[in-house]
Order: sequence, then C-alpha cells, then structure tokens
Amino acid sequence: MRFIYALVFWMIVAIIAYFVVAFTGTYQVGADVPHWGITRHAIDFLRDHTTERRAAEIKPPPLDDPALVKLGAEHYAEMCTGCHLAPGMGHSELRDGLYPQPPDLTRFAPDPAEAFWIIKHGLKMTAMPAWGATHDDHTIWAMVAYLQKQPRMSAAEYQSLTANASGMEGHEAVPAPAASVPMPAPVATAAAPVSASSAH
Repeated sequence: MRFIYALVFWMIVAIIAYFVVAFTGTYQVGADVPHWGITRHAIDFLRDHTTERRAAEIKPPPLDDPALVKLGAEHYAEMCTGCHLAPGMGHSELRDGLYPQPPDLTRFAPDPAEAFWIIKHGLKMTAMPAWGATHDDHTIWAMVAYLQKQPRMSAAEYQSLTANASGMEGHEAVPAPAASVPMPAPVATAAAPVSASSAH
C-alpha cells in the first residue's frame, strides 16, 4: 500500500511540475538552445526503441544493383543533402541551424530496415519528413541502397552518379539566384515620416 501511495504522490508532483514549467515558459523551445539532458535522453530512448521495433518487421530486398544505387543517389541529391550532407560537403547552412542536428550520413551506413522506416515515415519534432507520402517503396529502397555505399564514396564518384539529378522529374527545381542581374538604382524621393507607433 505504501508503494501505491508513493507512486500516486510522485505522479502528482510530476504533473504539477509539468504545468509549472509549461505555463511559466521556463523550458526554452528555441532551436539554438539544446534540450535538457533528461529531455534528450528520454527522446533518444523513445526514438531508438520505437524505430528498432518497427524495423524488425521489415525485410530489406537486395540492395547491390548499380541502377538502384544510382536512382537513390539522384533522389538523395535532390532531397537530402541540405540536412545529411554528401561526399565532398563539409557543412550546409540549413544543417548548421537545425536542432537536433541531422546525422551526417557520409560517415556511416545506417541499418537498411531502420533507414527505410525513417525515410518512409519521418520523425516527429525533427526536420525529417515522411517521404512515403510522395515516394513509393521502390524509390525509398533505392535511397537506402545508396546510403549503404555513400560512406566509401569519393566526391568525384558522387558527382558522376548525380550528374543528371538537377530538375529530376517529380521534384521541384529551385532556380539559382540571378546574381549577374543588376538591381535597379534607387529613386531619390523624400522619405515619409514614420511615427513611433507604426514602427516595427
């Protein structure tokens, strides 16, 4: 009976502590401030065990087909390098500003089944989208196949595999900024006074 009373007591304390932290804004949600240690460990524990359990039900197909690897490389180049880098990339501005920071997939080959599940379903409260909403399983397995090869790949090999990736069908092409086009010269006009109440 004492155990039950103690359990109820600590549950009530935990609930009160949660609402105190939530309503006072004590917990910093900015992406430039790391999680508390206990928060990080809890999230990591939940993510790792959930992913392992779901991945245990997945049987990877053969992943050595060069055509499959090339297809995966092309999709990876279009969708993934901003967060997970690529051979020859030291960093990206997008990745530098994310928290939690995405793993550098040029350094290790992820477990195929876990990689498939994460690519397909994404991860909540991270920058990892659920690509299964827009890509079929064959394409996702192609990306997994590429990831198995990437850590041993040189920048030149990567460039050769992804030479035709830009503007690939099914992906939105982002035009490069027109740096060579001069901006029009400003027109000299009298600036209207701005009241203090309208300034932002």
